[in-house]
Amino acid sequence: MKLNKNFKNLKENYLFAEVSRRVEKYKADFPSSDVISLGIGDVTLPLSNKAVDACRSAGLDLGTTGGFRGYGPYDGYPFLKNAIVDYYKRRNIEIHTDEVFVTDGAKNGIGNFLDLFDEDNVVMIPDPVYPAYVDANILDGRKIVYCDATRENKFLAMPPKKVKADIIYLCSPNNPTGAAYTVEQLKEWVDYALENKAVILYDAAYEAYIEGKGIARSIFEVVGARDCAVEFCSFSKMAGFTGVRCGWTVIPMNSPLNRMWLHRQAIKFNGTSYVVQRMAESMLRGGYEDTKLMVSAYKNNAKIITKKFDELGIEYTGGKNAPYIWFYCGVDSWEFFDYLLSKARLVCTPGCGFGKNGNGWIRLTSFNSKERTEEAIKRFEKFWKDFEAVKNKLTFSTVK
Repeated sequence: MKLNKNFKNLKENYLFAEVSRRVEKYKADFPSSDVISLGIGDVTLPLSNKAVDACRSAGLDLGTTGGFRGYGPYDGYPFLKNAIVDYYKRRNIEIHTDEVFVTDGAKNGIGNFLDLFDEDNVVMIPDPVYPAYVDANILDGRKIVYCDATRENKFLAMPPKKVKADIIYLCSPNNPTGAAYTVEQLKEWVDYALENKAVILYDAAYEAYIEGKGIARSIFEVVGARDCAVEFCSFSKMAGFTGVRCGWTVIPMNSPLNRMWLHRQAIKFNGTSYVVQRMAESMLRGGYEDTKLMVSAYKNNAKIITKKFDELGIEYTGGKNAPYIWFYCGVDSWEFFDYLLSKARLVCTPGCGFGKNGNGWIRLTSFNSKERTEEAIKRFEKFWKDFEAVKNKLTFSTVK
């Protein structure tokens, strides 16, 4: 028996596990402390009543002879696939039901999709980026090249002219920076992928938060994308399904990846639960207005944060088209994390955990109640004014 040698190339601690470890240690040391988390991006609002009703109804179906279902289709039940097609049609995007594959979430979908690719592919990933993209390819032993997302390009990496890649990761709105690509910017990536005979793995898990004119909600708004792109979406942040687990993947029929993915799913996946798929369908049909209310609540939290940042003169991206606010702290990200936790009892996510370009930056999320967000930003305002006054006297590593 031989272990996967690539495991030794991973960082010792996964970013979010390390955040959790430090928070739990602080709580153990100060058990009466009221800690508010604006860190890990999990949702907090309860499910829509329509989703709960759909769950209950589907469960009752399974308790009857006529409604019982065993293994479902590998690619998802037609009722949900049709609802997803209609969801795109409302945005004037035409896809076919045979191009839709229901999964148990975007993260799993993107990670498992790598089964279709040989390890001898060069992978291009923006920096900073969601760390699971990087780790999944490290485990498979692929070469990774990075393209820089910085304040100079508003944290929207664009195709490097002299670097070739075979697999390209794009996330818009971006996790962690909250920056979102325009259709014109994505056209440059599509042209680059076509020129290099590459595939774009497009993570659109936060597309429901986009409101800006000209900002793309789907890669398939771009001419040529059907010849080079695969899109991954999720119900997690639009309908609060982080614990329910449901998402989908769109693979154009003209791509060999379409049939390959169905084959892969038949080998390794027995389909998403019937009950979960009925819940997901309800969120795209009669419960769609509920998803918009949930998204609006989190976006209002983001406005609470960004309004205060504007008042304090803090440099940031995100917030408008995403549930993430990415701000400049100017010192080592982990040191800032510890200092913020100890002085204000607030949890953030250190930007350096998303890549080298993230050091000196911090990610906050809007996934909390309005009341807790308001309390958090009150604490942050006091903390920031004190921090600005003493920052140069502290032992922090300064990051330019």
